[in-house]
Amino acid sequence: MKVLKYTLLLTIFSCCFWACGSSPIKKQDTQEEQPVVIANDSLEYEIIIIDPGFNLFLNSVAQPEGFYTQQYLEARNRVWVTTWNIRAQNPSRFNNNIYENIIDYQPNINYGYEVNYKLFNYFLFAQRKYKMNLGGGFRSGRIN
Repeated sequence: MKVLKYTLLLTIFSCCFWACGSSPIKKQDTQEEQPVVIANDSLEYEIIIIDPGFNLFLNSVAQPEGFYTQQYLEARNRVWVTTWNIRAQNPSRFNNNIYENIIDYQPNINYGYEVNYKLFNYFLFAQRKYKMNLGGGFRSGRIN
């Protein structure tokens, strides 16, 4: 009976010891983030955003498509594009790693909902990521 008792205790102790041991770390395949393409084929208009993290922001933080009206998005984009372009034209005053390109956004052209939605959300993302304020009532730390 003593042998059975010791064997049982040894087995339980071994199982507990094995279960508490560390498991090998599984190396996750890191997949490179794909750029977000903002395009309107009928207007032959395209913006490619390759800023890391924008895909995640668009899929998890941004309000869903249809949340804002197109008119609202256009109004915000007009203000933010103007501010963006002023900063892009003044690389000595503003970080030219952020404001690399001027955005050719013309208010008299109907770019469609998707272009306006993604451009709007890129501006929200950039304000949060780079802690900047493009104006219009949205603060860098808070995005509603």
